[in-house]
This record gives sequence, C-alpha cells and structure tokens, in this order.
Amino acid sequence: MFNEYLFFEALSDETRRRLLLLIMKQGELCVCELFFALNLPQPKISRHLAVIREAGILATRKEGTWVFYRLHPQLPLWAAKILEMMAQGIEHGNIYHQDAKRLGAMENRPSKCDI
Repeated sequence: MFNEYLFFEALSDETRRRLLLLIMKQGELCVCELFFALNLPQPKISRHLAVIREAGILATRKEGTWVFYRLHPQLPLWAAKILEMMAQGIEHGNIYHQDAKRLGAMENRPSKCDI
C-alpha cells in the first residue's frame, strides 16, 4: 500500500534514488543487476529495496529464483510525476551515468519473460 510519508523518506537517500533511476530506465531489474550496477553489497541493496517497496513505490515479480523490481503499477499519478522529474534532474549526474555503464557491461544478466 502506498504511503506518502515513506515515499518522501525513500527519495531522501542517494542510494535509493540511484536504484529508482535504474529501475525507471530499464523497466524492471533484479537484485543481482542492481548490486552489480551500483557496486555495493547485496545486503545493502536489499535493505534499500525493502524501504522503497514498503513505501509502495516498487512492486516485485518472482520468476524462478529471480525477484524482479519495477515501479508499482498503482503508483499515484502525482508520485509518478515526482519520480519522473527526479529522474530528469539527476540522470546526467556522473554517479548515475557510471551505474548505467556498469549495468550495460554486466554479463549473464537474467532473462525476463514479459511483464
């Protein structure tokens, strides 16, 4: 369930903004792709994803052993617009560019069925 207070708390952290930007640009990513792209330990990524998920921003889909994260399809329109504006404001920053570059270089990424 979406929580307005937790929505803004989730956006207050740079790691969570980095995760959200990648997910927004790619549509859907698994934890392995996210910790590879951010070059951070898997437990740290999982904790941040849990915060974003608890705010109601992300939805998950399990496929075999993989758990994929995507924006929640029932995200309120005003929240989706804030995320879009956030992405426009930060996507050209060096750290976000490096995350996207690492993700693009990742070998053996999990294949996805249609969402």
